[in-house]
Amino acid sequence: MDLLKEFQEKIGYEFKDESLLAQALTHSSYANEKHMKKLSDNERLEFLGDAVLEVVSSEFLYLNYRDYPEGQLTKLRASLVCEPTLAYCTKELDLGKYLRLSKGEDKTGGRSRKSVLSDALEATIGAIFLDGGMEPAKKYIMTYILTDIEHKKLFHDSKTTLQEIVQSKHDHPLTYELIREDGPDHAKEFYVEAKVGDLVIGKGSGNSKKAAEQEAAYQGIMYFKKIDNK
Repeated sequence: MDLLKEFQEKIGYEFKDESLLAQALTHSSYANEKHMKKLSDNERLEFLGDAVLEVVSSEFLYLNYRDYPEGQLTKLRASLVCEPTLAYCTKELDLGKYLRLSKGEDKTGGRSRKSVLSDALEATIGAIFLDGGMEPAKKYIMTYILTDIEHKKLFHDSKTTLQEIVQSKHDHPLTYELIREDGPDHAKEFYVEAKVGDLVIGKGSGNSKKAAEQEAAYQGIMYFKKIDNK
């Protein structure tokens, strides 16, 4: 089975125009490497998908968080549609497997790069919206993004949450240590460890130190949850 068919089977949506899906999965590096015609990559679809995601997530939060004022709704929406959370959502889809990347981008870890994954997820939303309208796009968003909200809130606020946990349990301070940086200047990947004293409690990566720290903090929260559940 080719990858486009496999992806459609996975998400339970069959494209009438499969070229839209192919474009949604085409990174600019691949389009440049293959000398494809201008605007063949997924950036325009990402722009559209971002807008569709904002509308669907806004409606969902408005209807399901009836006691939240505007400020809280805005903050919650931001935590659900930010780059690290969207990249986290792509794990269930194994989206990186289906991307069309240049050899260089692939070699330097593009399939797991959060910026690449989150952009591609938004592009697939745009592609489904163009192909089938709002209903299938909404279903896709509800299935893969607007699920397990409390968990994703925890993921987004992980640094604050972990700081509170460490302060209540330990005398040693919580620190974040940059372990290494990979990739070219325009697409760097940072690797960070969260530590309490000398103990490593979480590791994370991201296209900024802040994003890497956030993931490391989330892993740190999970570390303490496991201990508490023993």
